[in-house]
Amino acid sequence: MNAREPVKHNPNQPRTIAIAGGKGGVGKTSVALNLALTLARQDNRVLLLDGDTDLANVSIMVGLYPRKTLANVMAGECRLEDVILETDYGLHIVPGASGVQECMDMGPTESLRILRALYNLENRYDYVITDTAAGLQAAGLHMIAATELACMVVTPDPASLTDAFSLIKVLRRRGYNRIPSILVNMAQGASQARSVFQRLDAAAQRHLGISLHYMGGIWRDETLRQSVLNQKPVALLPVSDPSCRQFHTLADMLDVRLSQLPRRKAGIAAYWHKVSKRESANPKALGKPEPQTGNETPSLKHRCLQAVGEIESVFNAGPIDPMLRYEAFTRLFALLGSTLDSDAVEIVQTGLGSFQWESLSPERKNHLAIHLRELADQISPLEHKAEPAEPPQSVLREPFYDRISFGEQDRLVRILKEQPADISLDQLLRSLSGNDQSSS
Repeated sequence: MNAREPVKHNPNQPRTIAIAGGKGGVGKTSVALNLALTLARQDNRVLLLDGDTDLANVSIMVGLYPRKTLANVMAGECRLEDVILETDYGLHIVPGASGVQECMDMGPTESLRILRALYNLENRYDYVITDTAAGLQAAGLHMIAATELACMVVTPDPASLTDAFSLIKVLRRRGYNRIPSILVNMAQGASQARSVFQRLDAAAQRHLGISLHYMGGIWRDETLRQSVLNQKPVALLPVSDPSCRQFHTLADMLDVRLSQLPRRKAGIAAYWHKVSKRESANPKALGKPEPQTGNETPSLKHRCLQAVGEIESVFNAGPIDPMLRYEAFTRLFALLGSTLDSDAVEIVQTGLGSFQWESLSPERKNHLAIHLRELADQISPLEHKAEPAEPPQSVLREPFYDRISFGEQDRLVRILKEQPADISLDQLLRSLSGNDQSSS
């Protein structure tokens, strides 16, 4: 159903929070929804932007199935207010908010129309929470940069920590200077949550030179898991319920952290407008050389961007012969590998992280996984391959009776009693298997 327009107008900028994660499956959407409901339950006006690349994950978790999303607004089929959904405690949800990045591909007039509508909308709320796209894709990175606080959700799974660290590292390399907050989800208790955070924080201090902020932990429990299946968030339970109380604690931690941060002068819409202007200016910059005086040659940056733009235009023009594509990218990777420093390794890692792996068929996934494992063995062989291997030791197995080789057990007992005491082992085995020719 469509939401009622909030009556009050907030003269100040809303507090903007991005709920992010380095990988899927860490409970990011559940955290974003329950936190938003908890804040709304505390008489705050809250807008939740469903920015995940999968359509309308947030709304489905509360049993709402939107007929229109931000994509319909982009197409000019409806207004932004028409796609807003309202759920418990007056929480408003905008499904398909990841489509805001499409503004960069639109004309200045249409882009400004949509971003102005988003600007007018967000200023009506006290909190704007974005459930961001997972991974290292551009849409997710922009959603994090557009907010004043990034809350990264991790789990005790080592892969979750690795992906979260990669996300933080990419953000830092792209100029993101704010300190992310870390929320440990699915923890067994406070000690494990703190331990998980300390491992990630130690890596950030050692390799990135920053100390992360600890937002707290959400404990693993059956009530939380069932709430997702039943489409009834735990934030709707009585406050006395332990699962619900966790998110009230999280909301308190969030307010404490926000009180330590200065308010941003511009909101989410203003950020996207700035990005849209910058992106729309790039094609002009690539198409025209920079102003030159005398014998001055184009800058290295301009030449590099011009080359990338040319490659992009060629590959977007239509289907490319596979061998031509193979040759082009092989030469690019060979060029990248000529100076294989830490920056080049980071470029490769980020590039692999931006691929749409989920779109591959199972056969292609398996084929790619095999080649990546072979490549990993070439780069860093396992220790038992690099060092002289010890003689293989036989694995002790649980003893069992083989009826196929030795027949029924009573027959085996009878044969063993009939054998002479001086019989050799070979003769004994042949007798047991029925192949002793001398006894016939």
